[in-house]
Amino acid sequence: MTLLEFFKNDRFAAHSDAELLEIRKGYAKARMLITPHHLNGGGFCQGGALFTLADLAFAGAVNSHGTLTVSTTSSITYVRSVKEGYVYAEATELVDHHRMPYAEVRITDEQGALVAIFTSSGYRKQGVELGVCAP
Repeated sequence: MTLLEFFKNDRFAAHSDAELLEIRKGYAKARMLITPHHLNGGGFCQGGALFTLADLAFAGAVNSHGTLTVSTTSSITYVRSVKEGYVYAEATELVDHHRMPYAEVRITDEQGALVAIFTSSGYRKQGVELGVCAP
């Protein structure tokens, strides 16, 4: 099983229409097609949907080393609203610490305009290997 296959078991992300496109050491890219069920009362993509997309990309990047890693803190700043089309989340692990990695995720729209910036630290659960092939 590959990491991309492993993350297909993330039922919440799948239910939100978020999907991982690419994983390599310390990096992951995900996307989500915004549909009417992603929209808030104002007609824009709900912040929680974008957070879910960013969290999935974060998970791909920090779990790319093969040890189960979970988020401990996360923060997101929304800089532009989006109503339709694909949004992309690119996660880059900035600190590859054996216990506490840290990553940044940039969410962009189809034109490459910045929509949000998400940062998160994680906790690597020593001894809990994912049992998957490297990305």
